[in-house]
Amino acid sequence: MRRLFPVTDVTDVTDMGPTEPKDPTLSTAPPHAWSIDELADAYPYPAEPADGPWLRANMVSTLDGAAQHEGRSQPISTDTDMRIFGTLRGLADVVVVGAETVRLEGYRPARAREAFAARRAAAGQGPAPAIAVVSAGLDLDFSLPLFTAPLVPTLVVTGAGAPSDRVHAAEQAGATVVIAGEAAIVDPARAVRELADRGFRRLLTEGGPRMLGQFVAAGVLDELCLTISPMVTSGDAQRIVGGLGLEVPDRFSLASLLEEDGFLFARYLRA
Repeated sequence: MRRLFPVTDVTDVTDMGPTEPKDPTLSTAPPHAWSIDELADAYPYPAEPADGPWLRANMVSTLDGAAQHEGRSQPISTDTDMRIFGTLRGLADVVVVGAETVRLEGYRPARAREAFAARRAAAGQGPAPAIAVVSAGLDLDFSLPLFTAPLVPTLVVTGAGAPSDRVHAAEQAGATVVIAGEAAIVDPARAVRELADRGFRRLLTEGGPRMLGQFVAAGVLDELCLTISPMVTSGDAQRIVGGLGLEVPDRFSLASLLEEDGFLFARYLRA
């Protein structure tokens, strides 16, 4: 792993040949396997408690814009991408995910990791992030371990008009039901507020593309962590963000860029 941006190590001009131009972007730091602490330091949340809730997204995309291959993100990922995936989870209060992604990716409860225990304790966090599943119709299998055996109770975010029998099934399974919208429609901005009101201020969403599109349309996405995979898939796979287009493109600024084996790990903040 090496950092491409921002560059903090520059080549000493005494190491350059007499005719070589001085290039302050050249780094002397060789690539190396980053520790969990180094990765965590590279992906900080804003300081608490001065800042409000912060919603970051973590997605992967191929060179031709596919967010999945054959319905799953794993085939276009890499081991380092999964380490960053785990790091972002280890820093979050709650992981927000759409119901379709839960079904396709086979979501399980987040687990406590010793590598993050001290960091989470210092930040006043529980042993592991909660999982919050966003679903209008609650068409979910509540017998799965995600609902019946989580370390931290799973939340189900839905609208006021969700089917009452499905709400009851969620509660019977041990899930916490969060109402964040009228009728059966979930209001993305309200979902962020409702989760923050329950103490979940460091939010991480892992998709899917349609739900991420709703957060983007609502103007509540603060940060995008994007892995650019050096692969092409062709086909008709979804992009990382789906749904209605914005009338005016939303601008983000590059905060950091890491690289390993041709994979780029970018971190963008709302401009």
